[in-house]
Amino acid sequence: MMNGARHTLAACFCGLASASAFALNPVRTADVDRCVAAQLAQSKLSLPSRCDDAVFLRRVHLDLIGLLPETDEVRAFLSDKSQDKRRVLIDTLLASPACADYQAMRWFDLLRVKSEFPANLWPNAVQAYARWIRDSLAANKPYDVFAREMLTATGSNFRDPPVNFFRALPQKDATNIAASVAQSLMGIRFPGLPPATRGDLARFFSAVDYKPTTEWKEEIVFFNPARLAGLPQDLRFPDGKTARRAPDADPRQLFTSWLTAPGNPFFARCAVNRIWFQLMGRGIVHEADDLRPDNPPANPALLALLEKALTENAFDLHAVFRLILNSQTYQAEPFTPPETLARRTGYAFYQVRQLDAEVLLDIICQITGTTESYSSQVPEPYTNFTESRAVRIGDGSVTSPFLEMFGRPSRDTGLLAERANWPTADQRLHLLNASHIQRKLQRPPVFRKFGNRKLKLRPAVPPVEELFLLALSRYPAPEERLAAQEYSRANGGPDISIVQDLLWALINTKEFCVRR
Repeated sequence: MMNGARHTLAACFCGLASASAFALNPVRTADVDRCVAAQLAQSKLSLPSRCDDAVFLRRVHLDLIGLLPETDEVRAFLSDKSQDKRRVLIDTLLASPACADYQAMRWFDLLRVKSEFPANLWPNAVQAYARWIRDSLAANKPYDVFAREMLTATGSNFRDPPVNFFRALPQKDATNIAASVAQSLMGIRFPGLPPATRGDLARFFSAVDYKPTTEWKEEIVFFNPARLAGLPQDLRFPDGKTARRAPDADPRQLFTSWLTAPGNPFFARCAVNRIWFQLMGRGIVHEADDLRPDNPPANPALLALLEKALTENAFDLHAVFRLILNSQTYQAEPFTPPETLARRTGYAFYQVRQLDAEVLLDIICQITGTTESYSSQVPEPYTNFTESRAVRIGDGSVTSPFLEMFGRPSRDTGLLAERANWPTADQRLHLLNASHIQRKLQRPPVFRKFGNRKLKLRPAVPPVEELFLLALSRYPAPEERLAAQEYSRANGGPDISIVQDLLWALINTKEFCVRR
């Protein structure tokens, strides 16, 4: 056995099928399905059939941009007979500004982008940091470059945004920096590491220092060679390997080169596991930020395959998204098996799950044509403003009662478990009865298609069909159409109040509130 607990940790992770050793080259979507099918076959199961176009259209919009397709987009997609329309749609959404907005929100959570306690980045720094993260994602900056820019950053927290990675911490010391690096870029919870490994990792950041300026709340993050005194010449990485640092060189450079090298047992694996978690509802290693020896991947071959895909595509995150999104595994029809079967098959299916708080609020605003009010206690107490999309709010200190009720994370720890994505009685009552929702339903733009008073049932835009396309991204089933028409006749419709009632009913369906 290797010497010390840290070697045991490294041996366990490196013992998984490594990306460089995987036989398939290059990685293709069919390889993803092959890995999943092989595991399902052990339980005498096969991949579920593909979902219909309406389910896929809504699913991929919610997963990539956090918005619903417009009604004209739904009609066009459902009537399109081309064989590659799903692939084209995936490429279009990945390149859209809305995709950068939604993916940036997830990084804001992970990196604790927040003005107030415990990060105390302050508004100016939050704005700069959030803009840099969002712009990096919009440009599809290679993931290794993105990480390197953060880990080696120096300068003003207002003018050099990546340095805020070293400021979004409860305490700004080497140990807390190392904990943030382990959690955000390696998928490891720092307290679970052996004490010796924690100390080794912290040494790489022992020369990071901070100094204020004359500008209010501005701070300079810099490499301080004086802090190298007493630091060993040979530094040990978390995988047990060692390297000699050059005299007076910033140890962060050494660590970053090790971390982002192809074949590193943590970096690419953590990234692709998080992508799988985001798209499929559960990490191949779950929780997705808890990679450790006694928490093995549900499908080691699949994890290695995706890791290989990321490295062979020069750390292009979109390449991994495309692999998963185009797979039959992702596009499978909704399926919720018993827990015992799910565990045995490695949760190899698309999980039905509640929408993120920000996404649910955004699509309610989208279909009602309204905005939302948010407040923050900084820079002044109870600053209020409106925003068209909750996912665009870079500052975790900015919130609303709806976001808090529906489980938006506080961004205190950066852990995925901070987001509470499960239904509660208060949430159901809010959607059913709150004046907040009722006000949004007063006169949404969709009403303009039907007139202001009595509705004229035009064959081109029947109200029931339009409302289903608007809220659920599909045509109503015959029994749903009939039920809506009967309700309208029984209540003296069709008029505006009937449309309000029907839209309220659709917002309160489980189908509206989940991704499936």
